[in-house]
Amino acid sequence: MNPADLSASELSQRFRRKALSPVETLQAVFGRLDEWQPKINAFCFEERDRSLTDARAAEARWQAGTPLSPLDGVPISIKDLILTQGWPTRRGSRTVDVKQPWNDDAPCVARIRESGLVIFGKTTTPEFGIKGTTDNTLTGVTRNPWNVDRTPGGSSGGSAAAVAAGIGPLSVGTDGAGSVRIPAAFTGGFGLKPSFGRVPAWPLSPFGTVAHLGPHTRTVTDAAMLMNVISKPDARDWTSLPFDPRDYTVGLNDGIRGLRIAFSPTLGYVKDVHPDVAAAVRKSADVLADLGAHVEQVDPGFDNPLEITMKLWFIGSATLFNAMTPAQQLLADPALAAQAEIGSRISVAELQALTKRRGELGTHMRKFHERFDLLVTPGVSVPAFKARASHQWDTPIANFLDWTPFSYPFNLTQQPACVCPCGFDVDGLPLSTQIVGPMHGDALVLRAARALESAQPWKRIAPMAA
Repeated sequence: MNPADLSASELSQRFRRKALSPVETLQAVFGRLDEWQPKINAFCFEERDRSLTDARAAEARWQAGTPLSPLDGVPISIKDLILTQGWPTRRGSRTVDVKQPWNDDAPCVARIRESGLVIFGKTTTPEFGIKGTTDNTLTGVTRNPWNVDRTPGGSSGGSAAAVAAGIGPLSVGTDGAGSVRIPAAFTGGFGLKPSFGRVPAWPLSPFGTVAHLGPHTRTVTDAAMLMNVISKPDARDWTSLPFDPRDYTVGLNDGIRGLRIAFSPTLGYVKDVHPDVAAAVRKSADVLADLGAHVEQVDPGFDNPLEITMKLWFIGSATLFNAMTPAQQLLADPALAAQAEIGSRISVAELQALTKRRGELGTHMRKFHERFDLLVTPGVSVPAFKARASHQWDTPIANFLDWTPFSYPFNLTQQPACVCPCGFDVDGLPLSTQIVGPMHGDALVLRAARALESAQPWKRIAPMAA
């Protein structure tokens, strides 16, 4: 048994029984990282001496019977958009000066340290998280451990690829238009975008109130355990929700009998869903019905909000790009410059109209969830496609989210959504089902995902890595 293959909950149980130590576990994770980093390029920074020191401290606490939390000593990685004290946060960009003080932990990182988890590395991201693949001009191309010719998606592609390869059971990513869910779907993992504000964030993303933080894990239970840690409050985030003392593992196995679930295979506007995706997600809907839920095929009844997403996103890109010096702009990903050029042309009146349309969508979904407890859709409309370097993409800027139409609506509405593995395409690549809940219904989303996981178990680690 390789400790790198164990889930966080399994590691916690073994630590408690003194059947395994945090140091042994971290060494196993380092071994997996050494084997797989040259193949998938999921990490951009590590400091092993510091991580080993933290693991030894966790081991001593378990030996003394005084762990800081059930996850004390469990290895975790952090996406390189999230501040981590003492380590550079380069955001996948050559424009960031690494020679500056790195004095702050982001809220979720502070809570992770307080709970004793062992942070062992920073994971790759496209520059400033601006796209749904993970490639940049600083660290190159990140690849999918299920097939290294394919992308793991993005922008949390490094986190998803690491978890899928067994390089730590946990990671924290960010999701502004699907950036936790897309790579989790492409790599066969579990990814949760919590309700906006449930996981405090600081500094606020340049992309504003569409950007969430959430867990990448191999199991639903692990995500629930990590939510218990990272959902704790932090005064630096003025948008964060009030403290909720709930334990997300309580009631996780209560099932879904009697729940009202809307199954929407196209959201009413998606024209191209890969047939393997469509078949696998329909099977998930059937499984949920077999588990006792009342499943009805129905669309939520809104038009494609792609224009709202893109224009709000490109305003954020313009804010980033226009604050750079000319020398920095020359170093930036061409995609950032292209997005910024569009964003700079959006008027204040147009922004106000976009904000109004976004609010109307949010109200529509609040009302929809008066009729249905959950909404089920595909995770991504296609399986993972070919990985490319930043300069190799030829997708028109107007089509940069066409292949992930199920993700971005629920960033606009800020409601919780997760993706669960649900099968494989003809090439053996993972496919995924999305479960969307009402605002603040994070525990309900996790409970439904756990029910699906229990009835339709998935392979935790990519076969090439295990």
